[in-house]
Amino acid sequence: MSAAETLVATGNRAHSHGPGSPVPLQARSERPTSYDVADFPVPNGREEEWRFTPVKALKALFADEAGTETPKVDASGPDGVVFETVAADSLKVGTPQDRSAAIAWNQAGEALAVRIPVEAELTEAVHVNVASLGARGFSHLIVDAGRHSRAIVIIDHTGAGELGSNVEIVVGDGAELRVVSIQQGDHESIHLGQHDALIGRDARLHHVVVTLGGKVVRIGTNVRYAGPGGDAELLGVYFAESGQHHENRLFVDHEAINCKSNVIYKGALAGDHARSVWIGDVLIRAAAEGTSTFELNRNLVLTDGARADSVPNLEIETGEIEGAGHASATGRFDDEQLFYLQARGIPEDAARRLVVSGFFNDIIGKIGVPEVAEHLHDVIEEKLARTAELSAAAAAATGHTAVAGQ
Repeated sequence: MSAAETLVATGNRAHSHGPGSPVPLQARSERPTSYDVADFPVPNGREEEWRFTPVKALKALFADEAGTETPKVDASGPDGVVFETVAADSLKVGTPQDRSAAIAWNQAGEALAVRIPVEAELTEAVHVNVASLGARGFSHLIVDAGRHSRAIVIIDHTGAGELGSNVEIVVGDGAELRVVSIQQGDHESIHLGQHDALIGRDARLHHVVVTLGGKVVRIGTNVRYAGPGGDAELLGVYFAESGQHHENRLFVDHEAINCKSNVIYKGALAGDHARSVWIGDVLIRAAAEGTSTFELNRNLVLTDGARADSVPNLEIETGEIEGAGHASATGRFDDEQLFYLQARGIPEDAARRLVVSGFFNDIIGKIGVPEVAEHLHDVIEEKLARTAELSAAAAAATGHTAVAGQ
């Protein structure tokens, strides 16, 4: 059995403390994982993994019941790519890490498997669209890149309703796979998703999460390595507007030697009760010598009433590594940048849009898929235009009130 097959068969296991009384969980890696929904109580918001999430809005996806709809899934790709329907439990790259993922795993029933042939070099992207139709449903997707293959897979989540989803990704030895997951559901939609990736020997995964819509969107991304030389680049872009909650949780589990991970997530927030949450966990196990890892999260708060929470965590069990670090920052506009642009004749609204575009440009350039980058630029422009209108209306209302009170 290969290293990849062994890891798929065993899945993630929490650290064992042996017989006796239970030991309080001290690390991200020790939290329970299970395919059994009964192992996860209904969250009340006080749990560490749910304390930033509006759990009251998620009751429907915490109910262990069949969905009231089946999301519409369409897939297309170049010749050679295999699309097939398989049992949801046919692969088991990762184990559900919370109640919603376990429910989605069991209730989805079937999964769409996208298989990239061995040594295939695709010149066109594979497209998968998962459309919620307005009710509660579950989806399961498997992306399996054969060894030494090269491919791009774009997963587009659209529509209304409530969606619980799981995405399993296998990157074969020597393969290079780019997966772009776009969340752009209706403003009132809810999406709870878990992505699990297993990276083979000397393989590379580019994983991109783009969240542009949805009332509550929470994506958990988990990465493991099946052999030495694996490389993971995890990128994220999000823009939360009034009343939206965009949450990203990552866990990179370095368990093989000489592997790399690089995490960069950037987000902007505008409007009352716009909320973002980013939790980045990296574990370097005792056997993972030669590891190189870094994680970065930056947030730009554009208006009053918005809030960003950012928590990077790093666990290191060996000193024999190449390097490890993390950084996090949340702030408002740089007044000096605005002054510089305005001093050169650029109106304030245009100057603000230039600053935000510059904030996102470096990470958008790393996505590596022109059609996604162009779409992202367009949506950010639309959101900035709405932000400017809201700010102007608020200023006008304040001014009107001041005059009326004289």
